[in-house]
Amino acid sequence: MDKDYLVEKWLAGELTEKEEKAFEALEDAAFLKGIAADAKNFQASQFSQPKTYEEFKQVLKLQSTPVRKLNWLRPLMQIASVLIIGFTAYYAFFYENLTHVETQFGQKITVELPDASVVSVNALSEMAYSKHGWNDDRTIQLEGEAFFDVAKGKQFTVSTPKGEVAVLGTEFNVKQRGDFFEVRCFEGTVRVTVKNQKKILEKGDNVRWFNGEMEEGKNSYSTPQWTKNVSDFQRVPVSQVFDELERQYGINITLDNVDNQRLFTGGFVHDNLDNALKSIAVPLDLDFVILENKKVRVKPREK
Repeated sequence: MDKDYLVEKWLAGELTEKEEKAFEALEDAAFLKGIAADAKNFQASQFSQPKTYEEFKQVLKLQSTPVRKLNWLRPLMQIASVLIIGFTAYYAFFYENLTHVETQFGQKITVELPDASVVSVNALSEMAYSKHGWNDDRTIQLEGEAFFDVAKGKQFTVSTPKGEVAVLGTEFNVKQRGDFFEVRCFEGTVRVTVKNQKKILEKGDNVRWFNGEMEEGKNSYSTPQWTKNVSDFQRVPVSQVFDELERQYGINITLDNVDNQRLFTGGFVHDNLDNALKSIAVPLDLDFVILENKKVRVKPREK
């Protein structure tokens, strides 16, 4: 029975009784099982999707047909196969043992963590954490936006593709959308780390990184307004404002001759699209048309 076939089905946990016997008879079956067991000791990076055995083979170009048999090729192929199995098992174990939370357009949900900390997750965001290993690793992996009310205890860390936030019992908001990364502290103290930069935020402070630049400021409210169904912005490019509008309403917005880097300060509601568009368009002297199929066109107001 083909070895690749057996290994692939073993990784997926789909071996039949007959196939399992064939797998156990493989020369390196015990070694492969050891790699899978060792994978439990690793931690994965941000939301890494487990790759299949075939995808890894394609990356390493293991499927090319040799012109002639070389004596040194087989050992290298065996080493590559071991690495493939190890990485696949490592990613599969990591992915399957995290609790994942994902929100859709316009959806907000509240999650209680094992230590009684509470997380409110904004629209089109993803969060993952180890529920069963929480006592050993209080880390949240986040892409999107979430508000954290952290119970006192061990250090609590929020890890995003752009930076990390470490706290010990506090309230704070983290927003990471593409290259935009912002942290607002509403209670206690938080430490924000972006590459080699570290910032300590006290109650009422905020800091953001965008296009490689850092900007510090003060919060306008005592709690994130999106948790009250209002999105608010402080000197943010209008392109990000319309991106958030799309996330909250599940629409597609086309900007015609609009300067999408123009800064906007203000907000919009989440329960009325027409009012939300007016809140943005009027201050910026723009016009908008709501079309069919959840489409909106925005352009400068004619003089």
